[in-house]
Amino acid sequence: MNYKVPVIPGDGIGPEIIAEGRKVLEAAGEKHGFSFDWIEFPLGAENYLKTGELVSEETLKELSNYRAIYLGAIGDPRIKPGILEKGILLAMRFYFDQYVNLRPVKLLEGVWTPLKNKGPKDIDFVVVRENTEDFYIGIGSRAKAGHSHADFEVKRALYNVKFGLDIDSDSEEIGYQIGEVSKEGCHRVIKYAFDLAVRRRHQLSSVDKANVLSDIYGFWREIFLDVASGYPSVKTDFNFVDAITMWFVKNPEWFDVIVAPNMFGDIITDLGAMIQGGLGLAPGANLNPEGTSMFEPIHGSAPKYKGQNKVNPIATIWAGALLLDHLGQPKAAEDIVTAIERNLFEGRIKTYDLGGSSTTSEVGAEIARLVRST
Repeated sequence: MNYKVPVIPGDGIGPEIIAEGRKVLEAAGEKHGFSFDWIEFPLGAENYLKTGELVSEETLKELSNYRAIYLGAIGDPRIKPGILEKGILLAMRFYFDQYVNLRPVKLLEGVWTPLKNKGPKDIDFVVVRENTEDFYIGIGSRAKAGHSHADFEVKRALYNVKFGLDIDSDSEEIGYQIGEVSKEGCHRVIKYAFDLAVRRRHQLSSVDKANVLSDIYGFWREIFLDVASGYPSVKTDFNFVDAITMWFVKNPEWFDVIVAPNMFGDIITDLGAMIQGGLGLAPGANLNPEGTSMFEPIHGSAPKYKGQNKVNPIATIWAGALLLDHLGQPKAAEDIVTAIERNLFEGRIKTYDLGGSSTTSEVGAEIARLVRST
């Protein structure tokens, strides 16, 4: 079996960590009888500065021919914050309709957590974040005193929505942002979370802020309850976003699968990354179960460490395991996570963020070795 996989090394430390991810994936392939053809796409800061192009329609169409994309990191201090992220990352998420952002939060043996008296048996859950709606649809602007009008449009694979706003204000200037969730968008991501809960421990927790933002998140709750009626074996509960951040710290063992709207999912998964040992250990997946998905570490491009061969590649390697699982190689994916855990438990070869002095490439080589010997 040969898999053709597009690779976007990206910016900053991206090329370094992707190189180690590829090394480990190839080791898993050697062991389990498959191989890769890597197709590199030079999207990111250098390409943008050289050509003025973020990601073209032609490139998006080409990428849509593949099931999985392997991404390093996007972001560069020479470019205004948000331009690359919105113009490349969000553009791809929306174009490929990657409506699930999947974040495993799992404390591995040998990793320190800031939570007192908590260990690997206590921290093992998955956050399913809706990835295309909510306050991240990009609708908002500013308006000065007086009358003004603004038109906005949301184009998705499922639907199109147009907004026309007439604004009369006596404030000197206002800023506003519009959030939107759809019945179709909520239903599919919540159903994905229920299906995942059935495969795990039959427990699903929903996150919202329906006590304050009742129109948008009360709607989310209604759809959650509707989907829940089809899964009588799954235990469910509702959590306000401020409360669940407290419970993550106090009682992470309460959680199995968590489903959240886009913005709250973004917030709680960064907290999840820290309780599992830090951003260097946190992988993520942007999934379209029927289309093109994208796999990446959740951390940024860390430009100050570019070219130093010192950053932790484990989040990227773990994201590669998620990629393999998506491609139908669950045993190979499991072997990679086992090798990561063994590397961390032995503690001989680790990067500076984990208290070691090993290089990025040394960690990648060691995990690849452990994959072959597992």
